[in-house]
Amino acid sequence: MISIDSNFDSGNIVVEHIASPHEIVLSIRKDAHSDFYQWYHFRLSGARGQPCTIRIINLNGSGYPGGWPGYRACVSEDRQVWRRAETSYDPKADNGTLTIRVAPAVDQLWLAYFAPYSLERHHDLIARIAARPGVAVDVLGHSLDGRAIDRLVIGEGPRTIWLYARQHPGESMAEWWMEGALERLTDPADPVARKLRQLATFHVVPNMNPDGSIRGHLRTNAAGVNLNREWANPSAERSPEVMCVLGTMSQTGCDIAMDVHGDEAIPQVFIAGFDGIPSITETQLALLDKYKARLARLSPDFQTAKGYPRARPGTANLAMSTNQLAERFGCLAMTLEMPFKDNDDLPCAEFGWSPERSKHLGRDCLAAILETLPDLG
Repeated sequence: MISIDSNFDSGNIVVEHIASPHEIVLSIRKDAHSDFYQWYHFRLSGARGQPCTIRIINLNGSGYPGGWPGYRACVSEDRQVWRRAETSYDPKADNGTLTIRVAPAVDQLWLAYFAPYSLERHHDLIARIAARPGVAVDVLGHSLDGRAIDRLVIGEGPRTIWLYARQHPGESMAEWWMEGALERLTDPADPVARKLRQLATFHVVPNMNPDGSIRGHLRTNAAGVNLNREWANPSAERSPEVMCVLGTMSQTGCDIAMDVHGDEAIPQVFIAGFDGIPSITETQLALLDKYKARLARLSPDFQTAKGYPRARPGTANLAMSTNQLAERFGCLAMTLEMPFKDNDDLPCAEFGWSPERSKHLGRDCLAAILETLPDLG
């Protein structure tokens, strides 16, 4: 008997009806107290050896309907290796329908918007990295549901660098990026890491939104709040996750900040800066341009031609972390975006954009930071 379930860490799906292997109709539950929906993660059971057609409907009203054309679903037989499945999108069918075709070779197949990064894996990551020499770990505060906002502190240098991810919990590639960056940064034999630890102190928050992560949200915390619109005035009632991180940043200062994300629609890797902040300087802009040029040289997965439109002077939204930190500290602040689809500049038919590519990018971003540190003056 075919069944669908999602009552697990980051699970999210609604079963509309199952008539046969060729007629499995689903929809996506909204983030709690919010109209955002796009993230899905569920398990298909009882379909071994049967060609299945899965339709996810009502997607024209999703958070980013432009994310569906050209997108391919992630599937896994073992929850370790995630491949891409045959997928198509029809905006005219049932208010927008994503059709996924699979023929499982096993009794249970896992499907997700992107390869999940579970809260259990997060705890394993924190414990593993914290056990390495020269690493300190603490809890900056707690989420609305009482989960820890973990920080790792690495290095002993005078420059202060903040790396933080998963303000938007459905952007799980951001924590895969963190895993790659942390593994390199704590490698005792890696010369880039050794030099970085000598020159800078890193403050790393791998998951800023554990509540949204475990609930299967796309974009918000337990209160339905988009954390990346809370940096101008975070509160204990709405956004304690931002309040505790920003409060600690105010104590440490900040020379470089990188906010790690995923983008639903744009099939490239890119960086968004802080155009339009009131106190923007030519020095800040030059640092950003140099960093992007270095990363483009170091990683063929990164490019500078495509991305978000630049804000006009004086129009930056200071409730967003990159703008707020660039304005507050006069620092080099960046929002790194990775695709949910594939990187069209360097496509991979089997895996698309993947956890492994996210991890490699994290390592390359560190190398670009090392090259940039001398420019800070």
